[in-house]
Amino acid sequence: MPTYKAPVRDMRFLMNEVFDFESHYKTLPNGEDATPDMVEAIVGEMAKLCENTIAPLYQSGDEEGCKLEDGVVTTPKGFKEAYDEFVAGGWQGLSHPVEVGGQGLPMSLGLIKQEMMATANWSFSMYPGLSLGAMNTIQMHGTEQQHQDYLVPLTEGTWGGTMCLTEPQCGTDLGQVKTKAEPQKDGSYKISGTKIFISSGDHDLTENIVHIVLARLPDAPKGTKGISLFIVPKYLPGKIGEDNGVRCGSLEKKMGIKASATCVMNFDEATGFLIGPENKGLECMFTFMNTARIGTSIQGLAHAELSYQGALTYAKERKSMRALSGKKEPDAIADSLIHHGDVRRMLLKQKAIAEGGRAMIYFAAQYADKMISAAQADNDEEYQKWDDELGFLTPILKGFLTEKGLEVANDGMQVFGGHGYIKEHGMEQIVRDARISTLYEGTTGIQALDLLGRKVLLSSRGKCVREFSKKLVDFGTKNLRDPKLRPFAWKLLKIAAEWNYLTTRIMLVAAKDRDMVSTASYDFLMYSGYAMMAYFWALQAGVANDKLENGGNEPAEFYKAKLATAEFYFDRMLPSAKGHAEAALKPTKSTMQMSAEDFSFDYE
Repeated sequence: MPTYKAPVRDMRFLMNEVFDFESHYKTLPNGEDATPDMVEAIVGEMAKLCENTIAPLYQSGDEEGCKLEDGVVTTPKGFKEAYDEFVAGGWQGLSHPVEVGGQGLPMSLGLIKQEMMATANWSFSMYPGLSLGAMNTIQMHGTEQQHQDYLVPLTEGTWGGTMCLTEPQCGTDLGQVKTKAEPQKDGSYKISGTKIFISSGDHDLTENIVHIVLARLPDAPKGTKGISLFIVPKYLPGKIGEDNGVRCGSLEKKMGIKASATCVMNFDEATGFLIGPENKGLECMFTFMNTARIGTSIQGLAHAELSYQGALTYAKERKSMRALSGKKEPDAIADSLIHHGDVRRMLLKQKAIAEGGRAMIYFAAQYADKMISAAQADNDEEYQKWDDELGFLTPILKGFLTEKGLEVANDGMQVFGGHGYIKEHGMEQIVRDARISTLYEGTTGIQALDLLGRKVLLSSRGKCVREFSKKLVDFGTKNLRDPKLRPFAWKLLKIAAEWNYLTTRIMLVAAKDRDMVSTASYDFLMYSGYAMMAYFWALQAGVANDKLENGGNEPAEFYKAKLATAEFYFDRMLPSAKGHAEAALKPTKSTMQMSAEDFSFDYE
């Protein structure tokens, strides 16, 4: 079983030397307390909690899973005690306002906390993670009374939260929602319907669970324009233990994340309360959606990191054959796996995705900080600006990082050979757990359509690509004369030009053939992911090169490893972008010409 060690050195490198979080926090209204000492303490203490308490429950939680007996859902052994320790540390409210019981620190620190929890034990991290969606929604759209009734205990962590969107007949297409909300004389509503795939829908970690539920009023317009949002608690405030018509009907039997309770939730005339305006439920629900997608994106780097840590240890210990270039360990019966080129290829892929993905997410986290600050200051213009910036980043982060995270989790299993297929080593569990990441919070296909169709073509006419690609051009022109950085600089200049050319070509074709948007979207997303990660690897390489020449906070070997990994990414991984560009520009005919009936002639 892989043991988790928080990558604190890499986290410090990004926060202190690449993105200068200290200066960033000084620009935020809620950044005053985020001093270097405070940040160091938060990272250190969360690392201890994750390494010593949460990570050891990863494999045992998978083996035991959750249970539903007599209408009561129980989590695996040790989860309740670990959650109580998490709550006692005040971790749930780390980035929420002081006035509702939080610590009032920037959102980015919450995301960094989430990364460590996610890597240590993704299933466990989902319980407090799902609460964040409910907390953000109530904070943004709830009344003062709702803040006191629900947000305070949610922030304390004594209550949990969920987002109840999906129904048996609809997931992505929420216009088909059928759950009903009947108005009552006292201003409340009776909520009736069934929701599926509800993570943390019921469990034994908290004394109450607050469900944020999409439902329709009796006179609501059809489609997405007629959906409202409701707070529906398991138990009404002040009535803990009294039935409110909210029940878990069953637990889903899943491929992975078995320690996370995925519930079918039945609402039988449950008492609920409107949050936000009538028929504006989707708008309210999508508040901070971009930050939620950053949270899911973390799963990509989390499973890459955990699989890498397991594979690296095994590759150093396992003896097999001799290296092709000659004996590396002459006193041993054979050389360790790490001396073999193909094993190194897989390990470096894992390292590149984990550390490159971390850089992408930490960059986005600063945007999230600025967006949240604008929301708290009621600065709609500033809020919209940063929400738009995040809107371009998040489908790439979610789609690309989860796809590549799954890919390199498989590579980690491959390093183990046949042993990787055996449960006791824990590598196959990482693969199973990683698989869901490309599906929930919008499949990769949905992220791709959102990126190309909505963000690039409709909303900005390619402006968002032009704006971000300027970063690649700026790095390239600045470092083209530096002999150590020239290879990175030159390739960034080329890929910036290609990214914009690709965008323009698709835009022109799509104006005449709308199918182009859907046939090209996946390849465009993957190309964008490779291009974006290239920039962040070049950025890390530039900082590492500077620190080697002028001195830095980390050992020289750390910076040399950064440069070597960046070189590997540019040499061995970035060329895949070219294939995606070529595929994206192919005519739609080869994908769309065959009739649905002709996909098969042999089965009925």
